[in-house]
Amino acid sequence: MRTLHVDDEALGDKPDLLTPTDDGPSHARIASWLLARIGAGRIRPDDRLPPEEELAASLGVSRMTLRQALGSLEARGYIERRRGRSGGNFVREPRIEVDLSGLPGFTELMRRANVRAGARVVRADIVTASAEVATALELGRQRDVIEVVRVRSARRVPLALEETYLPAHLFPGFLDHSLTASLYGLMRQHYGLSPHHAKEWLEPEISTPEHAELLEVEPGSALMLVTRKASTAAGVPIEFALDRYRPDRTRISLTTGIAPGAATALTIEPV
Repeated sequence: MRTLHVDDEALGDKPDLLTPTDDGPSHARIASWLLARIGAGRIRPDDRLPPEEELAASLGVSRMTLRQALGSLEARGYIERRRGRSGGNFVREPRIEVDLSGLPGFTELMRRANVRAGARVVRADIVTASAEVATALELGRQRDVIEVVRVRSARRVPLALEETYLPAHLFPGFLDHSLTASLYGLMRQHYGLSPHHAKEWLEPEISTPEHAELLEVEPGSALMLVTRKASTAAGVPIEFALDRYRPDRTRISLTTGIAPGAATALTIEPV
């Protein structure tokens, strides 16, 4: 851990806040300056920024203006404020944006975030569908499904645990292929089938000891569970998935809108 000073080389040239520009108010320009230094690797995770009073004075702004800048970075996961004698403002490894818009797979999600996706197969087999899986995939009793469980990572850190089920009769020989790349790409390229639309449920979940070990978090840690039922354009169910994300490393987002003539509804289901 480094403790930075106001004249530290890692901070570089400070923004000129006295000259009016079109780059927004002072607090936004301070946030952009710090983000640029973090993005360039000059300010690194676990670095402690200079004391607020000293940093504000060196920038020629009030402490309140500086706190606005730091608050916006904290909300976005770049800064962690710690209290106490050894506290201060510490730089964090930024959470990776997980944009669920448009039904992307994990590989595509990481491409959107400009990071490379990794995969480790925990297990892959043909199993008998549970009642939940059989209902979601609209199968009869005792129908075989392909189960693929993978730990998905980025920057060599586990981010998500994917538990995927596919109807075995639609994907013969699926397990003979490499399962470390995009499953959606494999489904599309080799079988001509891929999800076209899906319904997803987002809810918090407490990690089990097994899930905690795979995701390298403490047992009982909070996870974000994304349950998905996906179908083809013709309405054939082809995927049921349970994706568990680490909220300390990811930030889930969704872009919504109202198309002409379409209706948008928010459904809150009782539990």
